[in-house]
Amino acid sequence: MYKILIKVIVVSGLLLASHLSSAAIEVHEFKNEIDRQRYQSFIDEMRCPKCQNQNLSGSDSPIALDLRNELYLMIEEGKSDQQIVDFMVERYGEFILYRPRLSPATVLLWAAPVLLLVFGALFLWLLVRKRRRVAQEVETGLSQQERARLDALLNADSKDKDKQEKSK
Repeated sequence: MYKILIKVIVVSGLLLASHLSSAAIEVHEFKNEIDRQRYQSFIDEMRCPKCQNQNLSGSDSPIALDLRNELYLMIEEGKSDQQIVDFMVERYGEFILYRPRLSPATVLLWAAPVLLLVFGALFLWLLVRKRRRVAQEVETGLSQQERARLDALLNADSKDKDKQEKSK
């Protein structure tokens, strides 16, 4: 009796799983290959509003399905890429785009990597320069000002010796 009950549960589970997996398959017929590529590009580059860090092509949420269907209809209607993006941003905000557009609100987002690289290089340069200066002071036991004064005295002394040798 147990064996039959377990088999019924397993078969029911498999049938349910196969039904759910077949529901996720979408078939859209496009007029041409360019429209299909545009559609694929949009669903790969737009974020699912519900899943937050998953694109529309990888999301199984109902809203992602609705957005994929909406994208298909807009492409079939002949809307331009800019019109489609503007519609999606107007409806869901800049969040829907994986690569937000450059605007006053996103300037810092786009500039941050460059600024961090410049500040990091500047910090590294200053750190190396300071360490060299400290190493030089430790090596000679003199500060930079003392070293400059010593060089001036040595140069003056060598000039005096040169004058003495020339006069002989």
